[in-house]
Amino acid sequence: MKTHLKVVLFGFLIWLIAFAVAAMIFPLRTSQRPLFESIMPVVITVSTVLFAVLYFRNLKAGFRQKGILIGVVWLIINLAIDLPLFLLESPMQMSFADYIMDIGVTYLIIPVITIGFGFLLERKVS
Repeated sequence: MKTHLKVVLFGFLIWLIAFAVAAMIFPLRTSQRPLFESIMPVVITVSTVLFAVLYFRNLKAGFRQKGILIGVVWLIINLAIDLPLFLLESPMQMSFADYIMDIGVTYLIIPVITIGFGFLLERKVS
């Protein structure tokens, strides 16, 4: 699979997994909000680690740069898909500030993981 396509596909899958889990546990958002807010970062972390492992496993060099690149791309993909769903008129509508405070900051987990992987792998091969 072409590298660019893989990066985009993995970024989309991270979003899709989080969205699917959020949809399945959505009743918790009102009945047990702290539990919902605890589950979602774990889901994003697990899916990001999974796709980072799949991405890095065949890479031979440039780990640090690729970690930064995929982290930023995956973050942008997740925000780009999410923002219209939450900012436009929909049942999930919220202000941009509320979105960032409630959901957007959680997506920063993605580049933290990929950049960490990249630096760790770069150090290991040096």
